[in-house]
Amino acid sequence: MTSPEAPDLKLWEPNPQQTAESNIGKFARLVGKEQGYPELYDWSVNDMDAFWRAVWEFTAAVGEGEVEPVLVQGETMRDAQWMPNMRLNYAQNLLRERPRNDEAIVFRAENKITACWTYGELVDEVSRLAQALKAQGVSKGDRVAGVMPNMPEAIIAMLAATSLGAIWSSCSPDFGVNGVVDRFGQIEPKVLFVVNGYYYNGKWQDLTETNRELSRHLGSVENLVVLPFGETEGTSADGVRNGILWADFVSACQPRPLEFTLVEFAHPLFIMYSSGTTNKPKCIVHGHGGTLLQHLKEHQLHADIRPGDRLFYFTTCGWMMWNWLVSGLASGATLILYDGSPFYPGGKTLFDYIDAEKITHFGTSAKYIDAVSKSGLEPRKTHSLESVKVILSTGSVLVPESFDFVYRSIKEDVCLSSISGGTDIIGCFAAGNPTLPVYRGELQCRALGMKVEVFDENGKPIVGEKGELVCTAPFPSQPICFWSDENDEKYREAYFEKYPNYWSQGDYVELTERGTMIFYGRSDAVLNPGGVRIGTAEIYRQVESMPEILESLAIGQEWDNDIRIVLFVRLQDGVVLDDALIKAVKTRIRQNASPRHVPAKVIAVTDIPRTKSGKIVELAVKKIVHGEPIKNVEALANPESLAQFKGIPELQR
Repeated sequence: MTSPEAPDLKLWEPNPQQTAESNIGKFARLVGKEQGYPELYDWSVNDMDAFWRAVWEFTAAVGEGEVEPVLVQGETMRDAQWMPNMRLNYAQNLLRERPRNDEAIVFRAENKITACWTYGELVDEVSRLAQALKAQGVSKGDRVAGVMPNMPEAIIAMLAATSLGAIWSSCSPDFGVNGVVDRFGQIEPKVLFVVNGYYYNGKWQDLTETNRELSRHLGSVENLVVLPFGETEGTSADGVRNGILWADFVSACQPRPLEFTLVEFAHPLFIMYSSGTTNKPKCIVHGHGGTLLQHLKEHQLHADIRPGDRLFYFTTCGWMMWNWLVSGLASGATLILYDGSPFYPGGKTLFDYIDAEKITHFGTSAKYIDAVSKSGLEPRKTHSLESVKVILSTGSVLVPESFDFVYRSIKEDVCLSSISGGTDIIGCFAAGNPTLPVYRGELQCRALGMKVEVFDENGKPIVGEKGELVCTAPFPSQPICFWSDENDEKYREAYFEKYPNYWSQGDYVELTERGTMIFYGRSDAVLNPGGVRIGTAEIYRQVESMPEILESLAIGQEWDNDIRIVLFVRLQDGVVLDDALIKAVKTRIRQNASPRHVPAKVIAVTDIPRTKSGKIVELAVKKIVHGEPIKNVEALANPESLAQFKGIPELQR
């Protein structure tokens, strides 16, 4: 959403030395594509065999067998196969040989718990846990799951399970019993890891009864391993069916050299979940090779992560960015973990963490950046932030004003990489790039190896206009399948129904003439008043830049044989939505977007419903306004917020 006042505002640009010394600069020289990113990108999507082979070699991925053939085309894009003659193990690639005293993981849970794990300690504990799992019969293809905070032991459990060829799946502890059972009940894990509780906003959330309930509902679980965390006094597995404390589970195992079960490139690694805000979550299965190769490419080439860098992403174990973050070990990065509220005990918490741990890559959500901006904080005046080279943002659209805030109030010399992809691909379609400029409100580039185009309603490629984000060629991190998806029906319906044989991501976007991308929101939430397609982010950008408004949500309501826009706003404390403010909202939208964008109704609410990963859920609100049922409220972080959208009198007239 480029500002009409400054349509081409360049906010940052690397110097020639930064470009030459970057990983992507070295990669371009290695493959003989030194004329700039457009040349490198075109080669990457038109000679995929050569490109992905070069990525495998450049990142020193570990496996046995032959890289060739890299890509075996099938009858359709869905049927493509990658590196069928290669056997590897994701965990082995994350635990490559490093000095034992290197810092592998630094952890903080609000201001309650801190920990540091060396590489040697990490390897030893993975070894012990892998032995314990194997002793309990866990082997290739079994499911192992965790309901855990973003903590080192969650990573250890994942690495131990996947080292054996087992499949890992995780949720964060705030999902609740129904949310966890809706997910894990479908995949039937053999072992489940949980904690006795967690901290959020300074308060202890006890999970003792939750764990007992889970043990009753998940009949497949043969070992429910309880990890004491925080307030550990009295922690036990009493009342938990098949329960055992972590320390007891591994007590008979001593560290020894790790053994890795080598699996096929497409062997299942992770089971992820769709948000499930309208139906039961879909179980999306990702493989060892595709996940590894995609993350190595994104980390080393697009984020310029190198050995010794310190990688942070504010995430939970229920969001794909946790999996993305953990893969940073394969590039030699130290993982910096945080669990809890980013605003406890104050708004400076994460910026204090940056300086204390010398974070080089700081990842967060667009909503967090917006919240910091509205809090009045100016971190560049209170913190050094000298270590930060890259700021990453995803989860929702990063509006132009947030770009301004980062460069004005956080750090001037930094590569701000707004990235976009999804759980569906466990990676990115649009990514950052340390060799390209950052333009206000725009994602820097299409990711290498991802043949991304924008289609109009007739399925024709367009540039400089809004349309649907599609991918027109195979890529390694396509899901292997949906779990228990008979005849592949749900998979094909999800991605290949709209444009047969082309992947449709469901994003409403624009590919600019200079190769950047602008995101306007989800295409299934696009508004159509009078038949004109409007991305919700175009409205949010205008409204949320007003100081009186914290956040907003827009839907299209069926009305009088057409669609009218309804805008819900959450106001700052003490602000009242009176006629003057409604007029100011509409005027701003009309002047800076268009008359078509102006809502017919503006309504104040106390909260905006969102998923566990922080994405607002327009479709759920739209269903409620139209009197349709919501089938899976457990998928929401704040399901109680839905009640205020039912039967609103203003929407009946």
